[in-house]
Amino acid sequence: MAILYIKAKPNARQNALVLAPDDAITIRLKAPAQDGKANACLLEYLAKLLGQPKSSLELLTGHTAPFKKIEVAGITDEQALAVLRQHTTLS
Repeated sequence: MAILYIKAKPNARQNALVLAPDDAITIRLKAPAQDGKANACLLEYLAKLLGQPKSSLELLTGHTAPFKKIEVAGITDEQALAVLRQHTTLS
């Protein structure tokens, strides 16, 4: 099981993953930050990037904040980071 710490930025032109050199994860989301739309978009986008079913992701903290803690079942922290590095735009 992987635990990801992510900064979410809603209202972007398109969904995009930005990985800083220190492996800090920022995800820009098309969805607005209202009625849980950005959180749903975040989980869907992450599941797609990681090749995991959406049901394997759970938002643990940060339901109404930009900083999120997400649990991903069926994958390790190292595996998750390796996959995200393949899909990233460096900041």
